[in-house]
Amino acid sequence: MSQPAASIVRITRGLSRELAVLHPATTLAFTYDPIQYAWSAHRAYCLMARARPRALFVGMNPGPFGMAQTGVPFGEVAAVREFLGIDARIRPPRRQHPRRPIEGFACGRSEVSGRRFWGLMRDAFGTRGEFFRHAFVWNWCPLAFLGTSGANITPDKLPASVRGPIEEACDRALVRIVRALEPGMVIGVGGFARDRALGALPPATSVHTVLHPSPASPAANRGWARQARAQLVACGFLDRSS
Repeated sequence: MSQPAASIVRITRGLSRELAVLHPATTLAFTYDPIQYAWSAHRAYCLMARARPRALFVGMNPGPFGMAQTGVPFGEVAAVREFLGIDARIRPPRRQHPRRPIEGFACGRSEVSGRRFWGLMRDAFGTRGEFFRHAFVWNWCPLAFLGTSGANITPDKLPASVRGPIEEACDRALVRIVRALEPGMVIGVGGFARDRALGALPPATSVHTVLHPSPASPAANRGWARQARAQLVACGFLDRSS
């Protein structure tokens, strides 16, 4: 295991344990932690990290049909299996929302955000090995939050009593990840992740943003790949010929 990968594994496990004692379930119906139940897949993903990549992409938190199922950031099942080459047995948590079961790699729903994100990286770099030579992807928060109806609750919509401690823990972990990887730049996937990076990291850190690929964003549904590619060229992550 390389030193950067070992550091990411250690930081990830530490953050998961720290968040577990914050008990967000006291005010939320369900909280999923794929670091716990999808550890084998997440660890396989972490092992792909390399030192000093051109960029560290920072997402918000797991989507219900992405990382919540596969343990991989933006982890749409087909992309994780076919592009990243990861396929692992997922042991679902005992307590699950009936409308949001954890089916692992048997999940039949395709996460649009993951399909768009990894599809662009596949088109730009061709192989996973080439991608990880240039970048790594980290979710600022590893937890997925659900309301009583099964609706996804993003971290910015959490009750203040829960949100503050989670933000502090996740910000500290992001700082540790950046120190471990030493990326040339940090790219927030969406405004929330960009703002967390700007607030947590030293002022000298080069922080950029790319449009979030979520279908909940009207702008993302108007040619996300074209817009994202232009942003990544503008910040210097992609060459115009990529």
